[in-house]
Amino acid sequence: MLLLAAMTMMRIALSEDSLRSLESDPQRRTLIRLSLNLVPFAGIAFLWFIGVVREQIGEVEDRLFSTVFLGSGLLFLGMLFEGAVTSTGLMEMLSGSNVDADIFAYGRSTTQTLISIYAMRMAAVFTLSVSTLGLRTSAIPRWVCYLGYLVAAVLLLVAGENKWTQLLFPAWVLLVSIVILLTRPQVRAAATE
Repeated sequence: MLLLAAMTMMRIALSEDSLRSLESDPQRRTLIRLSLNLVPFAGIAFLWFIGVVREQIGEVEDRLFSTVFLGSGLLFLGMLFEGAVTSTGLMEMLSGSNVDADIFAYGRSTTQTLISIYAMRMAAVFTLSVSTLGLRTSAIPRWVCYLGYLVAAVLLLVAGENKWTQLLFPAWVLLVSIVILLTRPQVRAAATE
């Protein structure tokens, strides 16, 4: 929920692309700062999510897919943090008296590429690997895994151009979290009977 909230606030605050509109609107800058302050907590929650999924899969996890799952999750998180750090630096520059439009444009372009292209591709790989692990181990209901494949395809194909589609990833993670909280995995259920 934290990442979903942070990304939504950022999208709303950055709906206009001009540097001048950000300089002249303190409410938008406040919304951006608030969203950036949520990112570390979203990262902590995402690390817990990774641990819960690994626990849910249990002893039957596939080492290949687990390695891809863990690696892509950590890469996504690293890129998300790097994008947040760069954005925080840009916000600090905006609060100063001498804003260099070229540096701001470079920082913004770098951050958008890092998040929209690279981090979203890692999110897609993460979603694919979790979905595959969920199907192979029956630790996650099949319909959630198939939905994960659809989310991954969208993230791979259009997340760079359509920024709002990036919200599918934290929404899918939230769905998986809720499903894990409300259902018992078939693998564990079979082992306890």
